[in-house]
Amino acid sequence: MDTVIFTLIGKDKPGIMEAISRTVRQLEGNWLSSNFAHMAGHFTGFVQVQLPKDNVQPLLTQLDAMPELNIRLMQGVEPQTNTTRQVAVEIMGNDKPGIVQELTKVLHQFNLNIVRFTSHCEPAPNWGGNLFKAQVIIDIPEDFDTDPLGDALEQIANDLIVDIDWQ
Repeated sequence: MDTVIFTLIGKDKPGIMEAISRTVRQLEGNWLSSNFAHMAGHFTGFVQVQLPKDNVQPLLTQLDAMPELNIRLMQGVEPQTNTTRQVAVEIMGNDKPGIVQELTKVLHQFNLNIVRFTSHCEPAPNWGGNLFKAQVIIDIPEDFDTDPLGDALEQIANDLIVDIDWQ
C-alpha cells in the first residue's frame, strides 16, 4: 500500500467531496485524513489516502479528469520518530496586515515546526474592525519552556491574546 496526498481547488458546488471519495473507494483506497474549506467561492483542501501501489496513477488520472478541480498529487513519506510534543497556541486580536507573517516569524525564531495553522477573521462589532483568530499546532522539544514563546507572541501587538495548551 502507498500513502499519497493530494491538494485540490476548484469552484465550489455540491457533490465535490462525494465524487472524490467515490473515486478513492473505487480504487480500493482508504481515506486517512483531510481538511477542506470554502474560500472566496472556491472549494479547497487536501486529502491523505492509502491505496494499492498500482492504483496511484489511476487515481491521479481519474482526479485529473474532473475538469472543475485543479489537483496535485504527491507521494507520502514515512514520519520520523522524534522526541517532541505538540502544543496548541490560540491567538486572538485585532486584525492587521502582516499579522500571520509576524506570528510565523516568532515561531521560526524559536525554531518550532508548524503542524497545523488555521485562521480566520470575523467582524468585531464593538471595535468596528475585524478580529483575527488563529489556532496553531506546533511541535516543541520535550524540555521546551513555553513562557518565553507566549511573551514573544504577545509582543507582536498590545491587544493580542495568546493561550498555549499542551496536547
